[in-house]
Amino acid sequence: MLRINQLKVKENHCLKDIQDKLLRVLSIAPDELIDFTIRKKSLDARKKPELFFVYTVDFSVKREELLLRRMKGRVQRVADVKYALPTKGSIPFSSRPVVTGSGPAGLFCAYLLAQAGAAPLVIERGGSIEERKAEVERFWKNGILNPNCNVQFGEGGAGTFSDGKLNTLVKDASGRNRYVLETFVKFGAPAEILYEQKPHIGTDILAEVIQNMRKEIIALGGEVLFHHQLTEIDEKQKRIQINHKEWIDTDVLVLALGHSARDTFSMLYEHQLSMEAKAFAVGVRIEHPQRWIDKSQYGREDRKRLPAASYKLAEKLENGRGVYTFCMCPGGYVVNASSEEGYLAVNGMSYHGRSGENANSAVIVTVTPEDFKSSHPLAGIEFQRTLEKNAWNAGRGKVPVQRLEDFKFDRVSTTFGVCRPNIKGAYSLANVRQIFPPVLALSLEQGIQKMDKRIHRFADADALISGVESRTSSPIRIVRNENFTGSIPWIYPCGEGAGYAGGITSAAMDGIKTAEAILAFFTKN
Repeated sequence: MLRINQLKVKENHCLKDIQDKLLRVLSIAPDELIDFTIRKKSLDARKKPELFFVYTVDFSVKREELLLRRMKGRVQRVADVKYALPTKGSIPFSSRPVVTGSGPAGLFCAYLLAQAGAAPLVIERGGSIEERKAEVERFWKNGILNPNCNVQFGEGGAGTFSDGKLNTLVKDASGRNRYVLETFVKFGAPAEILYEQKPHIGTDILAEVIQNMRKEIIALGGEVLFHHQLTEIDEKQKRIQINHKEWIDTDVLVLALGHSARDTFSMLYEHQLSMEAKAFAVGVRIEHPQRWIDKSQYGREDRKRLPAASYKLAEKLENGRGVYTFCMCPGGYVVNASSEEGYLAVNGMSYHGRSGENANSAVIVTVTPEDFKSSHPLAGIEFQRTLEKNAWNAGRGKVPVQRLEDFKFDRVSTTFGVCRPNIKGAYSLANVRQIFPPVLALSLEQGIQKMDKRIHRFADADALISGVESRTSSPIRIVRNENFTGSIPWIYPCGEGAGYAGGITSAAMDGIKTAEAILAFFTKN
C-alpha cells in the first residue's frame, strides 16, 4: 500500500473529485489505479472565506515500484498496523475477572477479556443506556436526581452525555487507537470517524454503539449487571462486596470507576489502596451563537455544507496558570451533570448533527494540590465539592448563568442579551464569579479576554457563562506499577477515574492496555 499526503480539493467536492485529483498528482491513467482509501481528512481555512479540504490517501497501483521512484519523497510505502490480541498467559483464572464500571475503559477491557474467553463480569452502579436516558431526561425536566444513575453514572460512563469526541493526543504505534475507532464503527458509528481530523460520534449515536458493545460482550460469554455498586473489598480473601450485601470471589478486579466515584474512592482509601492527589482543572461553560464561531473560523456565517465550526484555545497567564478550552461542543448544549444532592456541576453535550443554536465549551484553569487546603490524597475531591456547593447555592439548585460582562464586573445578571442559553436542565440568572476563589475567577476572566484575539467576539459582553465545570478529569491517581496492578496486587486501576486517561479514546486505549496486562498472566480455564 502506498500513501500520499496533502491532496487539496475545493470545499464542494465529491469522492470522484478526490480520485481525479489523485490521478492528476500521480500522473497516471484511471486504469492504473487499483483502489484508494481516505486515511485522513482536514480543513484548510487559511484563506477564508475560501476553504479547502486536505486529504491523506492510501492507494495501490499496477506499477508500484516505478511510481515510487518517479515520486520519491511525495509517495511512501506504508503498512497498516493491525492490532492483535496479546499472547495469553499461563495461569488459569480460578474465578472470572470483574470489571467495575462500564465507561469506555471498562467496556474495552471487558470486550478484550471476553474475546479471550475469560467471561468477564461487568458491574455498573447505574442503569442501562435505555434506563439511563430516561433518568437523565427526567432530571433535566423536573430536577429529581438519581445519585446512582445520571450524567456521570450508568452504562457508557460520563462520556455518553457529551459530544462524543474521539480525537486523542496519545501516541500509540501498536494500533490501539485505530482499533478503538474500528470497533466503534463495527458497532454502529459512522465510518468517517476513521479518517476525520476531529472525529466525533455525538451522544445519540454513542448510546447505540455502547449498547451494541454490551450485547457483544454478553454473546462472547461475559455478563453485565446494572445497579451493582462496588461497596467493599476483602484484600486478603480476594473478594468484593456488591451493594453492601453480596460477596463475589475474583482473581482480578479492574477499577474503571470514572472520575466521579467519590464514595468508592473513599472506601478504597480506607483499605489503604495507594493513591495520590493530582492536578486537574476547573472553570465554566461559555456559550456563543454558533454563527459567531462559524463567522470567525470560516469567514462567513453561511457555512453551507460545512459542519458547525469548532475551536481549541489555550493561553498562558502572567500568574503562571494555564487557561484553555476543553470539550468544545459545536451546535451543542450545556447540561446539568450533577451526581450528588446539594451539589451542582455542568458539562457540554452535542448530538451527532450538531444542529443546536449555540456553541459551547469549557473554559478551565489548572489547579494543583498546592491549591487544596490539605495534603490528603482525596483533597481534590473536597475542592471540587466546595465549588459545586457554591454553584448549587448561586443558582438555588438550578444551573447558574451569567452574561460575560456581568462576570467581569462581579454582579448578578438580570437579563440575557443576544445569546440565549441552550441548557439541558433548569437554570437561573446568578453571579457565577462568586463560585470561585478570586485568583481562579480572575484567571478565567483574563484567559477569556486573551482568547478573543483568536476567536472574534469570544469575549463579547453577551456571551454566557455557566458553572461549575468541575469534572474535567479525575482529581486522584490510583498508583499502579508496570504490570498495571495497584498496591493491592489483584486490583488493576484503569482509565480516567484512576488517573490514566483523559477522554473517550484514551480511556478506551487504557482499558485495552489493562486487558493486555491481565492476559499476559492469566488464561481461561
